Amino acid sequence: MHHDEDALAAMREVNRIFDEEVCGKKNFDALARVYTQDASILPPGGDIISGLEGIRAFWKSAAESLRITHCRLQPFEVEVHGDCAHEVARGEVGTESGAVPIKYIVIWKKDGGHWKWHRDIWNMNG
Repeated sequence: MHHDEDALAAMREVNRIFDEEVCGKKNFDALARVYTQDASILPPGGDIISGLEGIRAFWKSAAESLRITHCRLQPFEVEVHGDCAHEVARGEVGTESGAVPIKYIVIWKKDGGHWKWHRDIWNMNG
């Protein structure tokens, strides 16, 4: 289990970077520490976006249009399979007009020795 504990600690740090750096401080360069270079996101009501540059453009636009103030991620199911893992979680995206509850699945991949989000799909509750 020791390896899994290391993986979970690394994953918590990546989630913290997304919460605090990307959503909180609008540091979109920090997305390179969150997503793999060839990551894909599957946002609600939109097409699949592949590649770090496209993902950066998506989050920058979303943060501006939705006026995102914070994100809170609360994983409740994480399984590690070698250099990949999956996470099932709830969370909330804070905006200037209130918090939006979400649920999501992330497929993690070890990339250059670092755990990162490789596939990311989410939608709103209700």
